[in-house]
Amino acid sequence: MSQTPPNPGAAREPAMTDVARLAGVSHQTVSRVLNGHPNVREQTRLRVRAAIEQLGYRPNRAARTLATGRSQLLGVVAQNSTLFGPSSLLAAFELAAASRGFVVSVRRVRVLDRGSIAEAVDHHLEQRAAGIVVIAPTAAADEALAAVPPDIPLVAVDGDPARGDTLVTVDQQEGARLATRHLLDAGHRTVWHVSGPSEWFDAADRERGWRLALEEAGAEVPPVSPADWSAASGYRAGLLLARMPEVTAVFAANDHLALGILRAMSERGRAVPGDVSVVGFDDVPEAAYFIPPLTTVRPDFATVATETLDVLLSCMSGEPTASTRRTITPTLVERASVAAPRG
Repeated sequence: MSQTPPNPGAAREPAMTDVARLAGVSHQTVSRVLNGHPNVREQTRLRVRAAIEQLGYRPNRAARTLATGRSQLLGVVAQNSTLFGPSSLLAAFELAAASRGFVVSVRRVRVLDRGSIAEAVDHHLEQRAAGIVVIAPTAAADEALAAVPPDIPLVAVDGDPARGDTLVTVDQQEGARLATRHLLDAGHRTVWHVSGPSEWFDAADRERGWRLALEEAGAEVPPVSPADWSAASGYRAGLLLARMPEVTAVFAANDHLALGILRAMSERGRAVPGDVSVVGFDDVPEAAYFIPPLTTVRPDFATVATETLDVLLSCMSGEPTASTRRTITPTLVERASVAAPRG
């Protein structure tokens, strides 16, 4: 069932970040004004007060403690989703943070747009979060992050690979190349692709990696079968592909899509891997128990989480490491869903 999209015209409460942006100051300066801190120039104080009045900003009482010291609280902004990748990243980050003595507060939003991210960031600041992580796999989220004041310790995870600053991500493109090369190396003349939603960076990069692998091998690049991340959409795409005898190899953008493809092929009498080889992405826990067990690409979510925490702690210290960008290379897990084509 599709979710009802939020009303784009709905008003939201102004956030501390909005006050800072309007006044042309940092969120720490807004906090100092709210706390009556003496080390603020009168002209700046008046400008902040004017912005507060203009926006009708009503500070949470917890915001008054923001400048009183570093907390052991880390904030996470995540889309309200049960998808395996984002959920696994979040769980891994909570474990990594706990191992370093931090508590994680998660703010889930329906859509990762500018208003939702601003509200979520402000919520974490008011709760005295020492740093913030945004799991930002969509284009809308990356656009929203551009509006967050740069002085806030914040790390994006799985965001735009072209992002110029703090980002930790899986090398989606290389993972897709591994999957596609594996199918080509098995003897298939080309590989068909069932993609994820185009607005997701993960899906776009996996499609890009698939295309590059085919072009590097001099293989034909078939048309993409667009889908969402669900097994149901994989099943629908699989029914179409199963009718095409020239389809002997399929790279699915995630394992749930692959599961749907496996069922469609079975229903249409196309044996996997006898007639069609299939590779997925994510290595969900059930992948080893599909029929047949699924060859897939495994992202190292634990490493992504520890690298994210490392970059965030560096940002919080005010002394960033040499690199605030980390890219984690996934691995291919070979199982029984790939074989040489018949003949």
